[in-house]
Amino acid sequence: MNLSKRFAGFVLLLIAGMQAHAATDPFPGVARAYLVRVDAAEVWEHAAGDRVAPASLTKLMTALLVDEAAKADEVVVVSPKAAGETGSRMGLKGGEKLRVSDLMAAAMIASANDACRALAEWRDGSEAAFVHRMNRKAATLGLKDTRFANACGHDAKGHYSTARDLATLSDAAMARPAIAEFARRVEATIATVDGARSYHLVNRNALIGRYDGAVGVKSGFTAKAGKCVIALAERGGVRVLLVMLGGRDRWWDAHAMLNHAFAYAAGTR
Repeated sequence: MNLSKRFAGFVLLLIAGMQAHAATDPFPGVARAYLVRVDAAEVWEHAAGDRVAPASLTKLMTALLVDEAAKADEVVVVSPKAAGETGSRMGLKGGEKLRVSDLMAAAMIASANDACRALAEWRDGSEAAFVHRMNRKAATLGLKDTRFANACGHDAKGHYSTARDLATLSDAAMARPAIAEFARRVEATIATVDGARSYHLVNRNALIGRYDGAVGVKSGFTAKAGKCVIALAERGGVRVLLVMLGGRDRWWDAHAMLNHAFAYAAGTR
């Protein structure tokens, strides 16, 4: 084979490789890691198996374990530690009493860390014991690249997940009707058991109520994780799930990626 033919063969291989890469990653640079599924089939991904900080997407595991306890009407007494949680919070005070279902709404809709910590302590007596339960559940779900160090999603050593694992966790959480209902709510109002204080919750997932067909799931942000979102949308019998970790322009890019996925689904039918 002469040199020109060898070069031509190399160019063809390079083009084929570039086309294959474009097919699996049509959104280069959009996020540190992402995964897109259409009707449960993975169609595009980038670094979906890389272990990264999951921010408040962590709360899906907390919500799942709390919902499995099946005690939505039980009353939770907010501890000083829960009231003192940092980051996104609703402003709970130590000693306040709220129902499990209302704290779940706060954790899922407003991503309130104080509500999340209160639920963890209620469920297992301490956050440490609850985190142990989280990791056992992760193993049960087959989340081999996920480990939790806290209940709410704070950056911490040994606290990580992957886009692929989070897609599986999202499936498990959204299979619970109560969690699915909270995930799709634009806003809600909750109150302490005695009615002395009420809290208005607004969904931090900016796709809810703004993107046609959006029904979930959860957003999150920390300094280490960056801008994250698990977006679920349904249109015309098509179900698209997007997991984005460390997003560049989270809401606009998620909007474009979901549109692309629905167009892809229409073209394959």
